[in-house]
Amino acid sequence: MAQELASQLIDQLVSAGVRRIYGIVGDSLNPIVDAVRKTGGSAKGGIDWIHVRHEEAAAFAAAADAQLTGELAVCAGSCGPGNLHLINGLYDANRSGSPVLAIASHIPSKQIGTGYFQETHPDRLFTECSVYSEMVSTAEQAPRVMHSAIQHAWGRRGVAVVSLPGDIASLDAVAPTPVCTPFLPASVVPDPRSVEQLAKAINDAGKVAIFAGAGVAGAHDEVVALAELIGAPIGHSLRGKDFIQYDNPYDIGMTGLLGYGAAAEGIEDADLLLLLGTDFPYDQFLPETRTAQVDRAAEHLGRRTDVDLAVHGDVLPTLTALMPLLKRKKSRRFLDQMLKKHDKLMNKAVGAYTRKADKLKPIHPEYAASVLDQTAAADAIFTADTGMCNVWTARYINPLGTRRLIGSYLHGSMANALPHAIGAQFAHPRRQVISVSGDGGLAMLLGEMLTAVTYKLPLNIVLFNNSTLGMVKLEMLVDGLPDFGVDVPDTNYAAIASAMGFHAVRITEPSELEGAYRAAFAHRGPSLVEVITDPKALSLPPKITGEQVFGFATAMSKLVLNKGAGEAVSMARSNLRNIPRS
Repeated sequence: MAQELASQLIDQLVSAGVRRIYGIVGDSLNPIVDAVRKTGGSAKGGIDWIHVRHEEAAAFAAAADAQLTGELAVCAGSCGPGNLHLINGLYDANRSGSPVLAIASHIPSKQIGTGYFQETHPDRLFTECSVYSEMVSTAEQAPRVMHSAIQHAWGRRGVAVVSLPGDIASLDAVAPTPVCTPFLPASVVPDPRSVEQLAKAINDAGKVAIFAGAGVAGAHDEVVALAELIGAPIGHSLRGKDFIQYDNPYDIGMTGLLGYGAAAEGIEDADLLLLLGTDFPYDQFLPETRTAQVDRAAEHLGRRTDVDLAVHGDVLPTLTALMPLLKRKKSRRFLDQMLKKHDKLMNKAVGAYTRKADKLKPIHPEYAASVLDQTAAADAIFTADTGMCNVWTARYINPLGTRRLIGSYLHGSMANALPHAIGAQFAHPRRQVISVSGDGGLAMLLGEMLTAVTYKLPLNIVLFNNSTLGMVKLEMLVDGLPDFGVDVPDTNYAAIASAMGFHAVRITEPSELEGAYRAAFAHRGPSLVEVITDPKALSLPPKITGEQVFGFATAMSKLVLNKGAGEAVSMARSNLRNIPRS
């Protein structure tokens, strides 16, 4: 009996090492789902079908799975609305460099182009959020398209989409199956002339600062050694935090709206700024100073700020070639000044609000994040919702070199933390996974809590519930606008979680936080700790501009006129702690 085409395609994924497909079943997808069933599941060397509650969550889960394992992850959606739901998570996966393959099933092939029921054109829709997007038209073509999709996702570290009409998936396989040969990604080695120019620029500069991004992964020790040799403080982006902050005596924190410490001043005061493996998008936080940039992606060079010297290469081979050409800088004055400044800021600004806060109510989110950092496992995986949860995790969760912290850092989507945590827990079933969720983000994909219950995942949701969209509120205030449309009625998410089958607790007393965290982490199954936090606690950047102060002050005056002085005074008291002291 001839093999069905759907089974041939699934066999290709099995040979590529795929162990899970995240998705929701549907009529046009039925041949693929049945082919997955026939593999017997991962326990028998096949593929597991992970039934999520929303296809957007399927794509987010696959993105986290791929980021944490480095392996190909797969999601799927049925025709029309089903695969259309994938698009937001696929944007996130593609921008974060996650090797994800999406199967977008399609309407019957003979109906394409007729305005048929549920007709969309997935081969067009997913073009912008993928490195490869093709539609299967014949059984002869199908295995080669699947092979090309696998290779693109692996080789270009992004999303590949295969659009597959259901009637074609049901045909007999007629073409041979291409051999899937795994390969190791290559390093980009810089041209020796670029390295020589970079060495001269560093040797000639008086004060050098380093700003590191996710591209320093695998080069932690070399970057720290470079800093020691040239007396350079090291600032980092949020995506770079995992890979450079730990075991780093030259760390001066993070710049940007979510930042902390002396990074902003450190990179501004340097004679030469080294951008290492970063595509930091916020050019308003990058100084107008002499700049050198090292990146494996040539298109990243100079696209955020003017660059005086561009080096095309991975950070590790670049530093390996660079170090022998450098002269040790005798003066440590700049480095010592920045480290002293950073220590002062961390103790008086970022650290100040986590001390003596165990009795303050409402619970201060900084304190809740600090206690979470102290009680979580040394190898925990954290996923953070976009918004204020990004701020608290960026400032208070220490990576340790063994933890991971991921989020929708380049796409900036709400509701990413829980589906990311689902993918992370499937990828690492024995590691502690913590979704740091905001009430806005959790509410958006609340149904995925049922996914965690269905599969008895031991993931933990730490919910920062302030009954407001805090980051949007801050954006309005900085723009001089009174906050509007950001507050929502108080919702007891612990009660909802308990009804779903979670171990759940609602915390209003800061002194109960540590015990609640420990009990949740010890529970064998999904847990939720709902922390009722101060809704007026806002994040201010490490360096405040006159425009930001003016905007905030203007909004405060409008609050006084429209709502009375009480709320404005309350908000001011909540946020005085976050204004950096000189």
